[in-house]
Amino acid sequence: MTITAFKALHQRCQTEHLAQHGTPLAERQEDSFDLTLYAVEGFYAETWRSRGEEQILFIHVFQKPAGLGEYLARVQLPANL
Repeated sequence: MTITAFKALHQRCQTEHLAQHGTPLAERQEDSFDLTLYAVEGFYAETWRSRGEEQILFIHVFQKPAGLGEYLARVQLPANL
């Protein structure tokens, strides 16, 4: 599925597509939200939930690696590498 086709889906269908075809990569917290980053067929999707809640409030979709910055800053490599 292309990013354009994914964006055209209703959020419920986007959520289903992520569950079936997305690969969870990382999680982080921002303010009162829990965010999960997924890799999906050539693009990334980031789900936003209120902390402790299951319902997805928003799905942010992007392709540019610059969108990964908040996640990459948290990567800790072992000292012996």
